[in-house]
Amino acid sequence: MSVTHEKTMLKAFDATTASRALELAREALQIEADALIALHDRLATDESVGKAVSLLLACKGRVVVSGIGKSGHIGRKIAATLASTGTPALFVHPAEAAHGDLGMVTPDDAFIAISYSGESTELMAILPVVKRMGGVVISMTGKPESSLARLSDVHLDVSVAKEACPMNLAPTASTTVTLALGDAIAVALLDLRGFKEEDFARSHPGGALGRRLLTHVRDIMRQGEAIPAVTVDTRLPEALMQITQKGMGMTAVVDAQYRPVGVFTDGDLRRLIDKVQDFSKVVIGDVMHANPRTIGAGKLAVDAVPIMEEHRINQMLVVDDDGKLVGALHIHDLTRAKVI
Repeated sequence: MSVTHEKTMLKAFDATTASRALELAREALQIEADALIALHDRLATDESVGKAVSLLLACKGRVVVSGIGKSGHIGRKIAATLASTGTPALFVHPAEAAHGDLGMVTPDDAFIAISYSGESTELMAILPVVKRMGGVVISMTGKPESSLARLSDVHLDVSVAKEACPMNLAPTASTTVTLALGDAIAVALLDLRGFKEEDFARSHPGGALGRRLLTHVRDIMRQGEAIPAVTVDTRLPEALMQITQKGMGMTAVVDAQYRPVGVFTDGDLRRLIDKVQDFSKVVIGDVMHANPRTIGAGKLAVDAVPIMEEHRINQMLVVDDDGKLVGALHIHDLTRAKVI
């Protein structure tokens, strides 16, 4: 077979494979989308979600989520979503629970058991114990008549017409529906608890939103000796030393009470070069920009961003409640703190 002929066959094979792959992918997505729509429509006449949410709101302990196999993976995600949106939750593996980890569960907890068949041996081994402790049990299964459904206080129906798997075997549409219903419950709880952006930020301090809502100016501003500052009667050469040594591209100009009355930047210096020949005679108070932009140390760092953008500046002076200079903020400080 010639190289040319082999390449031609490879191209034809690739095109055929790509076409079939696209067809299968679209079909899988359609099956899962149909399953979600069916769940949406089913909830219109199903009061179980409302009952489950009410029980979870009344829970004095934590929400314990459990499941094995693919249901376990979904359970971990549901527990994580609940925990990050104001509902204390954790995941417990049912097999480990049967060998000691059930000690994590208390009578004040609500237990969410996930099993599409509703007959998971591992879950059925521990659920009677949870019930005897007095804990609330909410099940998520695709079989309303299953053992798990009958044992639970509230059953959530996550049944699907068929799986996206061509053999109708691998959990695909069913896990999508279970995950989506878990998200829906978490969102309902979030809203009913009055969970706000600030609350979300506190549970996500390492995320972008957390940094924006938790980082204050005082946390990242330059302080003490790092603040470039001179008095109004300072000669320009000394002011330039402050700009150079402190590396902020500017110096604050303060009065006798250490309140900022002006600012002088390296941009001002460039514009001054054409006008002044002898810098030694220039007093900073005569060439500074009066009424500099300031921000309070207790303000969120992100609040400095629109001020800098509006006035096209890269630095801001930080003041306390009495208007005294306590810090300096450069746009690079905001960038390093990942506020912007």
